[in-house]
Amino acid sequence: MSRNRPHVLIIGAGTGGLCLAQGLRQAGIAVTVYERYRTRGDGLLGYRIGIGPTGSRALRECLPPELFHTFVATCARSPHYFNVITQRLRQTASFPLRPDTDPVNTERSVARMTLRQVLLTGLEDVVHFDKTLTRYEQRDDGSVTAHFADGDSATGDLLVGADGTHSAVRRQYLPHAVTRDAGTINIATRIPFTEEVRALLPERIEKGISLIFGAGGVMGVLHVMDFPWDSDGELKSGLDPADAAVLRRWPGRTHDSTRDNVNLVIWSTARRFPPDIMRLRDADLIRVALGLTRNWHPHLRQLLTRADPASALPVKVSTSEPVPPWKSSTVTLVGDAIHTMTPGRGVGANTALRDAALLSRQLCLAAAEEKTLLQAVADYEAAMLPYGFARVADSLNRSGTSGDDRMYKPVVGRLALLGARGYFGVTSRVPRLARRFVEDFYSYRGEEED
Repeated sequence: MSRNRPHVLIIGAGTGGLCLAQGLRQAGIAVTVYERYRTRGDGLLGYRIGIGPTGSRALRECLPPELFHTFVATCARSPHYFNVITQRLRQTASFPLRPDTDPVNTERSVARMTLRQVLLTGLEDVVHFDKTLTRYEQRDDGSVTAHFADGDSATGDLLVGADGTHSAVRRQYLPHAVTRDAGTINIATRIPFTEEVRALLPERIEKGISLIFGAGGVMGVLHVMDFPWDSDGELKSGLDPADAAVLRRWPGRTHDSTRDNVNLVIWSTARRFPPDIMRLRDADLIRVALGLTRNWHPHLRQLLTRADPASALPVKVSTSEPVPPWKSSTVTLVGDAIHTMTPGRGVGANTALRDAALLSRQLCLAAAEEKTLLQAVADYEAAMLPYGFARVADSLNRSGTSGDDRMYKPVVGRLALLGARGYFGVTSRVPRLARRFVEDFYSYRGEEED
């Protein structure tokens, strides 16, 4: 190992960790990734994440050109509209979104499973599964050793915690950096996208991403995931020939079981859920979702009854407490390991990708002897902490993401609901305001000032 050509150990093969590994591999910097899941298909990987310009820019920077093309080709059909609807399927607002002709400056719908398979491509020799970190040691010679539950250990020059909200790296390195319960719970479901299901959805909802402002403090989000392959995994007709060629060459297809589906997520304040909600699964969880949505449109309730029971999952929403800067060392953190945020603004994955690209850039400067390894880490952290925790605050302030939000109050909640619906309704009907809304949407999801 060399201080100016470091060996980087990454704990966690999630979105940020694998993007970082790709960037380092591209730069010729030695990297090894350790993942606690047993296989590349384990974990909560089947649901949608929205990748905006910030995330796409980071992926383009870190991935080999053909793999970035593969990422673009594996995305589901991009949403044509951002909709706001009521629980009775009445349209409050609908904003046309940018077409996805630009590879970066648009909003892309990505399945977590598929994105993981893309990011693992070409890294098979450096990613080790079934490796749970128990502790690490920082040594006097500047190296750091990671110890795993199976008795193995690994030594490198820098340890990067990319191990998510419950990060073992953060727990040891920054024990004062804690997450707290945001007070809301999601029930995520996945419904196979059949012709019968298509018939339940108005056209703009089928072709968009829809926020459901439900009465009684029950919210939802619905999006259709329409992929370039069919239910048998065969490529659909009508694909761009270049995309089809890339997909045929991509070995990750054999590991990806993702198929066309509708993601429907129901959420509310934790007080509305049974005490044992986090232990419920399958049909029991879907029954809770149906109980919360008794006054919803029959078509939305039919979606819930058609959900794959094995896909239903409860998610307790967490948020990080801001921490002041610390003295940089041979350990650092990316993504949810340092700045867990609620899904309120939909930028958690994008921010993790931004972290990965920034840290990769800094480590390349260290490898080129333009700065020391510690200075590279310090410069990364000096930029990451402000934007990361700004995103945490923004996501928590979004309507409905905090369990104490007035949306969930018995009387005030009705007024808050009317106010939210009124804001979106007026904004969508005034062309100048509608244009500004869409511009702000992309500006926020494309911001990058590193």
